[in-house]
Amino acid sequence: MPPATPKAAPKAAPNAAPNADVITWSNLPAQTAEGVERRSFPGTGASLKHIVIKAGTAAPRHAHAHEQFVIVVEGRALLTCEAGPVDLRPGMVIRFDPEAWHSADFIEDTVLIEVNLNPAG
Repeated sequence: MPPATPKAAPKAAPNAAPNADVITWSNLPAQTAEGVERRSFPGTGASLKHIVIKAGTAAPRHAHAHEQFVIVVEGRALLTCEAGPVDLRPGMVIRFDPEAWHSADFIEDTVLIEVNLNPAG
């Protein structure tokens, strides 16, 4: 049986008990395109993505409407952003303000975790 597609966590009723979700990345469905494999885990205030990127892949300049954190798990990429060029390596964490532009060239097969915060409002 294929794994269930994760859905955004429903908002808890005012008196409902807190809930916890436990996942394994490999059990979530993958979306694959152009050398990139993404697995998403949505929540109520943020979402996580596990991203595997093949060496030689480029992410052209772009921005997001939300704040974003990116954790480099393995591999190497050359990031270009408002702060200048950054040689991304495992253990590094990047935070982007909403609408902060960035691009990247992936030198090695790379694994990232993205934390995407829902826009305020």
